[in-house]
This record gives sequence, C-alpha cells and structure tokens, in this order.
Amino acid sequence: MALSKNKIKYIRSLEQKKVRKEEQVFLAEGPKLVEELLGHFRCRLLAATASWLRSHREVDADEITEVTPDELSRASLLKTPQQVLAIFEQPQYDLNPDSIRPNLCLALDDVQDPGNLGTIIRLADWFGIEHIICSSNTVDVYNPKTVQATMGGIARVKVHYTSLPDFIRSLGDVPVFGTFLEGDNMYDQQLAGNGLIVMGNEGNGIGKEVESLINRKLYIPNYPQERQTSESLNVAIATAIVCAEFRRQAACK
Repeated sequence: MALSKNKIKYIRSLEQKKVRKEEQVFLAEGPKLVEELLGHFRCRLLAATASWLRSHREVDADEITEVTPDELSRASLLKTPQQVLAIFEQPQYDLNPDSIRPNLCLALDDVQDPGNLGTIIRLADWFGIEHIICSSNTVDVYNPKTVQATMGGIARVKVHYTSLPDFIRSLGDVPVFGTFLEGDNMYDQQLAGNGLIVMGNEGNGIGKEVESLINRKLYIPNYPQERQTSESLNVAIATAIVCAEFRRQAACK
C-alpha cells in the first residue's frame, strides 16, 4: 500500500517538537539507524523500498508500507533519502539519583545545537556512559537532526530532562565536574570513576547557578600553552576529550 498524502504530511510534521511531544514519537531514517533502533523501541510505522523489505523479512512494526523512491523522497526530511524511514515511540525513563551516583554520567546545561547533542550521545555510547541529564532548555533529543547524529547511540543511552540545579543538589557528595578556563589542568588531576561531568551551552558555557554547584573545575589545556589559539572548543569535541581522559585513568587503575 502506497503512502497517502496525509501519511506523508504526518511524517514530515514530526520535524516539529510540538507534534513529537503530542504524539510521543520520533522519526529515524536510513538503513543503519533504523536497523539499530528496531528491537529497542516500538515501531509504529516503517516505510521502505521493496529491496530493503526483501532483505528484512522479520521486521517487527505496527504498520509496514512498501514505497517507491519517489514516495520516500516526498516523506523524508533528508536531502538524500535512504531506502527506509521509521516512526518509533519515545521511551519513558525514570531519573533516579541512586542510579547515577555509582556511575560516570554526563549533564548538559542548555546545549542548543541538535548535531552537538546527537554527537554527544554517540560519544557517551562509545565511552560506556549510560545516562545524560539535560537541562529543560537543552535541545530536544528527538529532533530528527539529533536522532540522525546519534548513529544509533540513542538506543543505549538514556537521556533525561530536568532542572539541573535541583538534580545536582539531590546527588549529595558525588563529584561534579565542569570545564572552565580557570579550572585545574585536567591531565594533572586524579579523576574519579564516578560522578557527573557537566558541559555547557555553545556560546555561554555553564550557567552561574549550575557553576556554583560544581566542586571539581577542570581545564583542557591547549598546546603549547603560550601559543595564541581559539577561544574555546566545540562542546562535542570538549566532551570527547574529557570522557577519553576519565576512561583512560579508569583503565590504568
């Protein structure tokens, strides 16, 4: 059965946060991403070309529709549609401080760029970080650009939204790390195997209220330190550097 005009309109409407929130769903596109997410989230609708469906006969979805490349192109939000798209249900996660305290987790204070958030989720997946706690003003994890940038990491990393200051206070004496120009050289510090690593907004860094709750300020040194350089690093790149050093130290213990 072909995709109706209404169905195409509905798929494209999932670019809007309001619609995603009302429907409690998100859109994923492309073979690699859709195949990663199948089995992790309930699939409401899967639309794919005949060739993709022939090689994936065991797909579990509420509704499966074979489409032509032209139909897929009209429904897709990508410049170059790729064989398959799917609508998945948004998972519901409980945010429990007890599940955070013994682990290394990330917190994001008003990160705005969908690509940055998606890349950070992908990084968290790579480094075995299972929880990311986001401020209420952080970009929506189910933004299609974010979902694409996770490269499937969204299947294994739980992303929560809450008041960051309130959540940090609920952690008690857990180490809370953040990167600052006036922080201590990260490579000279003994970094804990557990705690919360806070990363800030692309333009403004970590907000003042959250900063006041950070008890371990770190600095990522440039090289050589006397050389004039960029003012700051992209938040996703900085996250990768920090997480790599935490995991390196943990592996050496």
